[in-house]
Amino acid sequence: MEYKTDILLEALKFPEGPRWHENKLWFSDMEGFKVMTLDINGASEIILTMKYSPSGLGWLPNGDLLIVSMQNKKLMRLEHEGLVEFADLSNLASYHCNDMVTDKNGNSYIGNFGFDISKQPAKIQPAELILVTPEGKSKIVAKDMMFPNGTVITPDGRTLIVGETYAQRLTAFTIESDGSLSDRRVWAQLKTNLFPDGICLDEEEAIWVASPSSSEVIRVLEGGEVTDHVNVSDNNSAYACMLGGNDRKTLFVCTSNPDHTRGRIEYVKIKMNVAGAGLP
Repeated sequence: MEYKTDILLEALKFPEGPRWHENKLWFSDMEGFKVMTLDINGASEIILTMKYSPSGLGWLPNGDLLIVSMQNKKLMRLEHEGLVEFADLSNLASYHCNDMVTDKNGNSYIGNFGFDISKQPAKIQPAELILVTPEGKSKIVAKDMMFPNGTVITPDGRTLIVGETYAQRLTAFTIESDGSLSDRRVWAQLKTNLFPDGICLDEEEAIWVASPSSSEVIRVLEGGEVTDHVNVSDNNSAYACMLGGNDRKTLFVCTSNPDHTRGRIEYVKIKMNVAGAGLP
């Protein structure tokens, strides 16, 4: 099925990391250095501003917000008193930290770039997936990831799936009781023109994948079959997506243009009877 988005919010720079939480869309404006919320009617609010770029968002079981701080490689925690350091990942992450998923127990899985993507021609280097426990302890749980990016956890909490952008694939792991990862396997190998960025999961355990290179979001089944395409606004690319709304059947898409001056939150009502599921 083919879809076309409408624009819900403009005047952003580079929105990323969308999450549906407490009846609002939460997201990071990376190059605006802000974490924001947005309701279904288009009303937005700035939750906080940061010194470094924010990326992945998650919540601890007590409701505290976790925020990936990219350039200084830290996981931050928003408490009543303000923003505090929760975990320093500088000795574990090869380069800038990026997206994250936090499970129901408060375990957070954080990817990083692996190399300086601003240098051209860039030499692609593998990166790590880092686990931060609810106590703030951190360790590497997967290596040799080719730019680990958007990440989801299935509703039963047993499977983690991460988009490896520069390998053009979705990779799955089994989550062990201590939060470690095992049984690494290819969940879907994508076509040569598709580089997965932010992702989300639906009730049929299909994955919606933002594809900046093709300016769309695609719905992928395990094995790689693509069932749906969502085209975003002209001259923008899709960087992340999230199923939200009251019935979790509205697809929100974070988009921006090549120089990151025209960031938008776009949306479309999914016509099939499949809602969002799992985490984030």
